[in-house]
Amino acid sequence: MSTDMKPQPMGQTLEETWLKRPLPTIKPRAKQILTAVETEPSTQCPNCNSIITNTALIFNNYVCPSCDEHLSMTARTRLNWFFDQVDDELGQQYQAGNPLDFVDSKPYPTRMSEAQAKTGETEALIVMKGKLQRLPVVACAFDFAFMGGSMGSVVGDRFVLAAETALKEQIPLVCFAASGGARMQEGLLSLMQMARTAAAIEKLKHANIPYIVVLTNPVYGGVTASLAMLGDIHLAEPKAMIGFAGKRVIEQTVREVLGEPFQRAEFLVEHGVVDQVVHRLQMKETIHRLLKKMTYFRQAH
Repeated sequence: MSTDMKPQPMGQTLEETWLKRPLPTIKPRAKQILTAVETEPSTQCPNCNSIITNTALIFNNYVCPSCDEHLSMTARTRLNWFFDQVDDELGQQYQAGNPLDFVDSKPYPTRMSEAQAKTGETEALIVMKGKLQRLPVVACAFDFAFMGGSMGSVVGDRFVLAAETALKEQIPLVCFAASGGARMQEGLLSLMQMARTAAAIEKLKHANIPYIVVLTNPVYGGVTASLAMLGDIHLAEPKAMIGFAGKRVIEQTVREVLGEPFQRAEFLVEHGVVDQVVHRLQMKETIHRLLKKMTYFRQAH
């Protein structure tokens, strides 16, 4: 008998022994405790890919706590953040029509309806009147999520109303610009808003009413060529893209590769286009300080 063969228990065959062998147990997985990021609605930072809860993002004014990236804000959120007290919303009576019956891949009214459903707003510009540290101010903000913040007739109407209200009440005007330019669906009517807004700003200048522009990311086209570059002071958020034509269009024109930080806010400060790059957490205090100085100078003279 071979020494390798182990004796089997009496009355049991090899097959019976194999069938009755002890089976390995399946260990239950340890219960995973979900973090706040996994249980709350969250946003991924486009710069560092950090996952931030929306609650933390709101408390930090939509600035990434990991890398300091300035994330986009809706126009209404920005104005509610800017004002300590909102007294009134202006320009809601203006609603867009379809003057040219414009159709590209979709009819213009369909695009408007989709933008309104997506953002909950009626147009790309929101105007409010309120107080910033007890200082009365009229402020307007572009919503880039609404058809790229494009400037059509209603945007022009609302901006002119904001300027006229500031002129009538002799209070400063602040504009938070974020736009891709003129709205092609309204053709020449859209381009006319450049002249209308410029004329309204000129009235403010003649009356010595302060007008401050805050350039956010991005600002291009007809908005840059008009109301966004006619302020008494131009502030910008860090890394904001600002220009008239896009970077690729300029590269094709000059036949050169334009690297970073071309058209960034920091680049424009160095070249005298923007007065100062201001972190969002210091923006309200900076605007208030500037307006206090400008209104004091105006009253003294």
